[in-house]
Amino acid sequence: MRILTVSAALCALLVAGPSQAAEPKAERACFRASDVNGFNVVDDRTVDVSVSPRNVYRLTLFAPSPDIDWTMNLGIQARGGSWVCAGMDATIIVPSDFGAPQRYPVTQIRKLTPEGIQARRGKR
Repeated sequence: MRILTVSAALCALLVAGPSQAAEPKAERACFRASDVNGFNVVDDRTVDVSVSPRNVYRLTLFAPSPDIDWTMNLGIQARGGSWVCAGMDATIIVPSDFGAPQRYPVTQIRKLTPEGIQARRGKR
C-alpha cells in the first residue's frame, strides 16, 4: 500500500511539472531611478514615468496626492539601491509650497505596452 501511495504521488508530480513549466514568466518591470527623464500624472494615485520613448512605467501610489496635478517636477527615490523593480522599491517625492516635500510610497509598478504608450500619447 505504501508503494502505491508513493507511486501515485510521483505520477501526480510528473503530470503537474510540465504544465507549470509551460507557463510564461512575467517580465520584471525594472528601471533605474536616475534614468527617469519625464512624467505624466494620470490621476492623484497614478503617475507614468518615462525612461525612454519606448519605456514608460505606470506607478501606483500608496495614498492619493492632492498636489501632484500641480507640480512641475517630482522626484523618485529608489529604496535599497538604484533599481526600481516592484512596488515598495520606490517613493515619489512631490514638492510642496507649504513646507517639506510630501513622500508617497509606490505600491505597484507596471511597464506599459507599446499600445498603452500610444493610447497615452493620444490623450494629450
